[in-house]
Amino acid sequence: MTATQDTTQPTTQPAASRRTSGSTGSTRTLLTCAVLTTPVFGIVSLTQAFTREGFDLLRHPLSMLSTGDLGWLQIGNFWITAVLTVAGAIGLRRVMRGTPGGTWAPRLLLVEGAGLAAAGAFGMDPGDGFPVGTPLGAPAGMSWHAMLHMAAGSVAFTALIAACFVLGRHFARAGRGAYAVASRLGGLALLLGNGWAMSGGRAGSLTLCVGVLVAMAWVSVVAAAKRADLGER
Repeated sequence: MTATQDTTQPTTQPAASRRTSGSTGSTRTLLTCAVLTTPVFGIVSLTQAFTREGFDLLRHPLSMLSTGDLGWLQIGNFWITAVLTVAGAIGLRRVMRGTPGGTWAPRLLLVEGAGLAAAGAFGMDPGDGFPVGTPLGAPAGMSWHAMLHMAAGSVAFTALIAACFVLGRHFARAGRGAYAVASRLGGLALLLGNGWAMSGGRAGSLTLCVGVLVAMAWVSVVAAAKRADLGER
């Protein structure tokens, strides 16, 4: 008489399933980085703007916070935001692959991240009374690092504007009209805010600040929506 053997095997998750689960988890983490870009950059920047002596958001761009004894705070803010932006772009590339705009929106956000990193590396010159003790009015000249900062900022802003419009196309093709409109409005806010500031318009530093935060915030909203969609799969 042959003894009956227990042939029950322990249940194990298939290797392919484990890889998919791990990939999904890392993608969620990358998208969370994109969600965090706006609160990190906005909170750190605006806290300084309202607390550092002599800073006036109507006259001084947020980039000028990288000058003075506490300038390292804004420099670090640029770099941390750059890292979060690059990570978020990688996450968006994963979830948008094969869709309209799925190639260029993440690429443009990678460019934005590189521009933010360069803007942190090359600081602006003190000017117009900030930091305290600096003569009023625009500096007589512009240093090489200030020129590189301006160039890096222009690259980052242009890439972010373009990314918003590409996202508008992405959502329009997906039949999500409200998201498409909001994407384009985010890009338009930065385009107009930056254009007004570059033209020397009154309170241009404020319009630029609003435009940057609106466009960044919309990318954070998109990342949050894509993260939620990922959770439903």
